[in-house]
Amino acid sequence: MKRSEINALIEEAHAFIAGLGVPLPPFAHWTPQTWTDLGLEARELVERGLGWDVTDFGSGRFNEVGLLLFTLRNGTLRAVQLRQGKMYAEKLLVVGDGQVTPTHFHPFKTEDIIHRGGPGTLLLELHWAAPDDTLSKETLTVSVDGFERSLKAGEVLRLEPGESVTMPSRMYHRFWAEGGRVLAGEVSTVNDDTTDNHFLEAVGRFPDIEEDVPPARLLVGDYAQFYPHASSQKGGY
Repeated sequence: MKRSEINALIEEAHAFIAGLGVPLPPFAHWTPQTWTDLGLEARELVERGLGWDVTDFGSGRFNEVGLLLFTLRNGTLRAVQLRQGKMYAEKLLVVGDGQVTPTHFHPFKTEDIIHRGGPGTLLLELHWAAPDDTLSKETLTVSVDGFERSLKAGEVLRLEPGESVTMPSRMYHRFWAEGGRVLAGEVSTVNDDTTDNHFLEAVGRFPDIEEDVPPARLLVGDYAQFYPHASSQKGGY
C-alpha cells in the first residue's frame, strides 16, 4: 500500500468515527514528531500495539479485501497467566461496504464483535475449526447479545446497530458490511496479532508500504522507526 493511501484512509476513518459521536484518545492524533519526542511514559502504547492499523491482507485491493482498526487498550498474556493487570483488549474496526476480512480464527482469544454504528449491516460468516484447522461442518451455537442462536456451518449472521455476537477461540469468522460502512467494536481477551491469528488461506497481516509521502499518523508497525525507546522494549506479550 502507498503511504499516501494510508494517510487518506486514516483521515477518512477519523471523520467517520467522529461523525458517529465516538471520541478517540489523544494518541490517535499524534504526529510522527510527537512520537519522536516521547519518553518511556509512552512504552505501554508501543509494547501493546495501541493505535492505528491499516491492512489489505496482501491483496493489493484494500476496498475489497482489507480492514482499518484502532486499538484502544490491550493487556498482556502474562497478565492473563498471573490473573492480574489488564487481561482484555478493545478495538474499533471500520468495515467498508463489501470489504471482506478473510476467514480466520484465534487460538486463544475470545471476542465480542459489536455493531457500534453506521448505515450498513455487519455480516459474519461463521464455522467451527475442525481439529486439523479446516472448516468444520458442525452446527454452531453463538451468543447474540446474551441470546443463544443456532447456526448451520457457514451460515451468515447479520448484525444491526447495537447488536453483538460472542465468538470463542477456534471459531472461524469472515466479515464485511452491506448497505454502507460500519463502525464495529471488538472487546476481547488480550490481543496478539503476531501469534494469535490463524487464517484459512495464507495472507499478509501487515502491509508492505511504499513511502511515496511522509506519514501523517503512525501505524502500530511504524513505532519502532519513530519512537526512540522502541528498541529497548521486549514487547507486551
